[in-house]
Amino acid sequence: MHAVMKITLTKPFIVRCFLVSLFLSLPFLFLYLLFPQQQPFHHSVTTKDLTIRPGYSSYESYIQRQLNKTLNPRLRKIWTTRDWDRKIPVFARFFQDLKGKNLLRNTSKALCIGARVGQEVEALRRIGVADSVGMDLVPYPPLVVQADFHNQPFRNDTFDFEFSNVFDHALYPQRFVAEIERTLKPEGVCVLHVALSRRADKYSANDLYSVQPLVELFNHSALVHVRSVDGFGLDTEVAFRKNGPSHHHRL
Repeated sequence: MHAVMKITLTKPFIVRCFLVSLFLSLPFLFLYLLFPQQQPFHHSVTTKDLTIRPGYSSYESYIQRQLNKTLNPRLRKIWTTRDWDRKIPVFARFFQDLKGKNLLRNTSKALCIGARVGQEVEALRRIGVADSVGMDLVPYPPLVVQADFHNQPFRNDTFDFEFSNVFDHALYPQRFVAEIERTLKPEGVCVLHVALSRRADKYSANDLYSVQPLVELFNHSALVHVRSVDGFGLDTEVAFRKNGPSHHHRL
């Protein structure tokens, strides 16, 4: 006759097991929230003047390719040494000019999208825009926080001013722009530096051939200006102002 072994599962034991399993699952939950497995947006904006580059089997492969550049030790050393001294004064002149056009103020709450190590943020702070922060896949405290520009971690209507020179890195341009318009305050300003006359770098996810696709994507904003710039390989500055509350009442 076989002995029967009885196992009594006490409530504290069950709770401990639950807490251990929850703790072990947290890293996977974090990765899922930061880099969603299935994106609720598609390559729906591909036109003759805006094309998405092929070759990404998944969103994770796209993120990994971007990280290959952002985490490159050689590039990060250049960005924080030689490029730091070379680029900040140029960004400062761009931003100072925008202040002269009343598109940026010292009191503006500003965001730099795809800021790497925060050269643009430092430039804004040097010209008096103290409430400025950058975002990128890899943080660089205190200037840059970790975030995916397809899914900004900020509340609606947060910023007065947003700047980016990485539109070409957006796999989902429509989502990139939608997040800018969501987080801009009404009548807030977005300024993009893009390349129209030449192809962007090998890490780019899209190619832009005219300003028209941007005008169509910023469907809750008005075009302010388009002008030529010399922005480290980017040749065109495009500025938009988000519609104010009165605009919706007129529709």
